[in-house]
Amino acid sequence: MWHFVLLIVCAVAIYLSCEWFVNAVEWLGQRLNVGKMAVGTILAAFGTALPESVVTLVAVTTGSTPEAKNIGVGAAMGGPLALATVAYGVTGVMLLLNRRRQGALVTAGAGNPGPESPSGGEVLGEEKDTRRLAKDQTWFLPIFIVKVALGLVAFAFKPVLGLLFFAAYAVYFWREIRGGSDGDDEEDAEELEPLKLQPKVASPATWAVAVQTLATLVVIFFASQLFVKQLDAIGPMLGLSAAVTALLLSPIATELPEIMNAIIWVRQGKTKLALANISGAMMIQATVPSGLGLLFTTWKFDGALLWSGLITMAAIIYLLATMRARRLTPARLSLAALFYVAFALGLIPILA
Repeated sequence: MWHFVLLIVCAVAIYLSCEWFVNAVEWLGQRLNVGKMAVGTILAAFGTALPESVVTLVAVTTGSTPEAKNIGVGAAMGGPLALATVAYGVTGVMLLLNRRRQGALVTAGAGNPGPESPSGGEVLGEEKDTRRLAKDQTWFLPIFIVKVALGLVAFAFKPVLGLLFFAAYAVYFWREIRGGSDGDDEEDAEELEPLKLQPKVASPATWAVAVQTLATLVVIFFASQLFVKQLDAIGPMLGLSAAVTALLLSPIATELPEIMNAIIWVRQGKTKLALANISGAMMIQATVPSGLGLLFTTWKFDGALLWSGLITMAAIIYLLATMRARRLTPARLSLAALFYVAFALGLIPILA
């Protein structure tokens, strides 16, 4: 019973910390003069993906056995899977709930309905926004394919290729930072909510922005780790094996901050930031943990890891196709979660 209580407490702590984090990171983006999209793809994504990257680093560098090191490999594969399926799916569901709430307001005479596509849902964002999101997925997919392919072969200089993954993220980082100030976001400029640490100050002090950002990251890190430990304890209570808990539940737990960020930003009407946070976190998860895994482990996949890679690629191809066709609606985005269901069903014969 105590584990369930701690699980709920950790989830609440992560959500509240994410509320403060997204508030601080938007001010941080303004202080650093980066574009609105870069706030999501770089600043927020880096902050929330850092704990998982640290966990991978510790696992692959201090693991005393190959099995312990492979925990890092599993984390490097589970992160992108959870983001590409569950995180996008939850975002889609939240957008649908928002649309229903807005529809209720319209019925009550409190607003005007937005235009809907023939498929029964409003297409997300303008064409330039969808094109930019599609570009993120286009970056992610080939990197992820190489990442999976390297898990199927063995050769002497494979560890050195880990450096290329770091280089790939460096290029992506530079592109986002430079692209964030190209003027695309000027029309989206809006007044930021007061910093929660200084709620009565119109323009908070830089030190307050930094303190709120770092403090919330610390809380998110430790609450996420405690959340994962509770899942590890609860899994056997529910009759789930350690392997199922590690492959199914732990990835969702470690990506909970990104999911919470998306929920908060959608609730605030900042869909671009929600989607940018997920796509940016996916780029980090596809490169940094993978580079660490290649450098410090054999990077050899079993059937479960290969299956997770195939499902992740299928989810990205689905999302990329809908984005390029300008048919990405909240309903279609929510369907991404079904790929995680397919992953869970496919694990049954693999782990049997």
